Amino acid sequence: MNCRKATKSYESWLAKQSRIIDADLQFKHQQMSADLFSFMRATFYRWLEIWAETCAELNQTPPVLAVGDLHVENFGTWRDQEGRLVWGINDFDEAFVLPYANDLVRLAVSAHLAISADDLAIKPAEACSAILKGYLRTLQDGGQPFTLAERHQWLRSTVTSELRDPAKFWAKLIQLPTLKTGVPVKARRVLAEALPAARLDYRIVHRVAGLGSLGRQRFVALAEWKGGQIAREAKALVPASAVWFRGERKIRSQYEQVLNQVVRCPDPFLEIRKSWVVRRLAPDCSRVELKVLPKDQDQYKLLEAMGRETANIHLGSRRAIEKIKRDIGRRPDDWLHTASLEMVQATTQDWLSWSA
Repeated sequence: MNCRKATKSYESWLAKQSRIIDADLQFKHQQMSADLFSFMRATFYRWLEIWAETCAELNQTPPVLAVGDLHVENFGTWRDQEGRLVWGINDFDEAFVLPYANDLVRLAVSAHLAISADDLAIKPAEACSAILKGYLRTLQDGGQPFTLAERHQWLRSTVTSELRDPAKFWAKLIQLPTLKTGVPVKARRVLAEALPAARLDYRIVHRVAGLGSLGRQRFVALAEWKGGQIAREAKALVPASAVWFRGERKIRSQYEQVLNQVVRCPDPFLEIRKSWVVRRLAPDCSRVELKVLPKDQDQYKLLEAMGRETANIHLGSRRAIEKIKRDIGRRPDDWLHTASLEMVQATTQDWLSWSA
């Protein structure tokens, strides 16, 4: 199956899981043609096919409840119940039981592509080394969340320099037109329940965000409360792409399960309500984009932290940890770099075919 056939098959399946926003899906197709990194981010369903063919041996490595669609821009910040800033993986739409190596190779491939796009200034082999070093270190020490308070000051200074300007952030949301129709009753209900006060005057808008989830329903409730703007988002929850790939039936999203079992400092505003992912939107609660990070950051250290956070997720599958350690222990030092190069080549060929 080529990418066009896979995309048609996947989107037909997706339309049976939830209502699709056609305009967003067309925009997604445009972004898939724009550049290789966007293509990779938008097509995890296709990644699963290429991965199984290109990395057949790694596809047999010990399984964990994995992130699935992991890449260098699937990291962001949020506030915990103490108001502290926390950094970590911020999207689990594709969480599923997969070989542990899938997350590592996909993260390494995304680093390769970011280097090619000049968004990272580090050698690909060093990027892979950093990811694997952080991953193994965390498997050994049992993991720890990245709470950016008295610890991880370097990471706090890195991501806070990027935190969106509140005026610009809210201006972008406020200018979106109010939806008069097309908002499901359940979505309206979960948004109203997520607001901090009952009978609060609010309006609902449609937000276009992300790449992998483009096409799904995504609504935002906007309101003014206690002298400032607030926002709550509801995104339609659907089964992971791996369900489509494996031809499984009646397997629900594992988004909530992965949140409950991993090493994590939770976002108190992130929850699953009636088949919707509900979360707070704010300048300090957002994805961190590489393009706007300080150019003098220690990128080896940043990628090592990404490897550590990946291990924080895998540690939720405790029975697999010793097997993972043994599996990595028998591999050559450059196995991650070698596998990522193979996947970069395969993904590039797939993108060129799609773009043509």
